[in-house]
Amino acid sequence: MKYLDVIGLQKLQAFVRSVDVGDYCVEGILEAYSCKLAGSDKKLSRSLDQEVAQDLSVSPEGVVLSASPVGPLTEAGSRRTLIYLLLTMQHIYPDYDFSLLRAHNFSKEKGPERVKANVDTLLLETTKAWANENGGDLSFSEQLWSAVDKVINMYECDIYSYNPDESDPFGEDGYIWSFNYFFYNKKMKRILYFSCRGKTKAYEDSDEQLDDLEDHEGRFFSMDDI
Repeated sequence: MKYLDVIGLQKLQAFVRSVDVGDYCVEGILEAYSCKLAGSDKKLSRSLDQEVAQDLSVSPEGVVLSASPVGPLTEAGSRRTLIYLLLTMQHIYPDYDFSLLRAHNFSKEKGPERVKANVDTLLLETTKAWANENGGDLSFSEQLWSAVDKVINMYECDIYSYNPDESDPFGEDGYIWSFNYFFYNKKMKRILYFSCRGKTKAYEDSDEQLDDLEDHEGRFFSMDDI
């Protein structure tokens, strides 16, 4: 997978990275990748493909398992799609291991309109923050979806969402909502990943208080040792 530095996304990428909307902060990632594999990605791709195929062969429910959000896993193309999703996450969150995830960890969305509606609803306060900071005739939503469409042709995409668990970055405490969408354009061999999380400031304040307490205790014990 190769990260694509798209000029049309740069301003939006910088903005959604951290947005203070009052009671909580929004943390977002908006990145595009080419699905061309090289180096370690090729090796990991072969390994994952073998593991998924092995899962099917040994399962007594192989027929059921072969049906998945990315298509029948008995088909190489469907397994390839799953691998692209996993590799994208591995590139974005290198401190986590997503190699054990499988197709059931993802859902296929019915179309871009539903995805856009969900994102626009969750980012309503973010839209207001954009307007205050940037002004202009076009809203945040209009600029966002225009830029996304130019990069990925979203109406030609299969769109997947990731269902997080406690072992990944989305299972951390303090987050009140999140979304994680993959726009996969098979013809373009390209994936655009868009994720945002809302984190309460109350939790951030408690984290800071805990850090202060730990620093204080550290200084106390250091003085006691002298």
